[in-house]
Amino acid sequence: MNSPPHSRSLRIAGVVLGLGLGGFFDGIVFHQILGWHHMVCTTFTCQPDSIAALRVQIVQDGWFHLVVWLLTITGVVLLFRSARQHALTGLGRALLGAVLAGWGVFNLVEGLIDHHLLNLHHVRPGHPHELLFDLLFLAFGLLLIGLGRAFSSSVSPSVRKKARL
Repeated sequence: MNSPPHSRSLRIAGVVLGLGLGGFFDGIVFHQILGWHHMVCTTFTCQPDSIAALRVQIVQDGWFHLVVWLLTITGVVLLFRSARQHALTGLGRALLGAVLAGWGVFNLVEGLIDHHLLNLHHVRPGHPHELLFDLLFLAFGLLLIGLGRAFSSSVSPSVRKKARL
């Protein structure tokens, strides 16, 4: 089933925005506030063993934040373009759903690639339940995607018909 351009553009904007916001949440909460990991871990616990190692981790985290900032800005620009080109009243739930789904996709991609395939870092490196934290991170991503789908599908029938969602 093909979606009309206006619903696709809103969905794409929401997912890109969700990718960026999910990345910001990861970087701010896990990297900076909790200090559990950095973009690339150089030790078993991901805690730097020197000032030089800390500087490297800070620069890597900075590049990560630059990328998620660009994703967020891109999502906002796409959202404004979509809103300007189409009558999008009543589609707030659909947008929220797309943002949540985008955040969930970020968690799944980042978790599968960085935590499992490349082994760059883990949610709680060196913790006795390291794998459990990584699996919970993936499960949270799936939950966000499910919530996103639920919000998107809860758009009222009249709005859904108008937007052909």
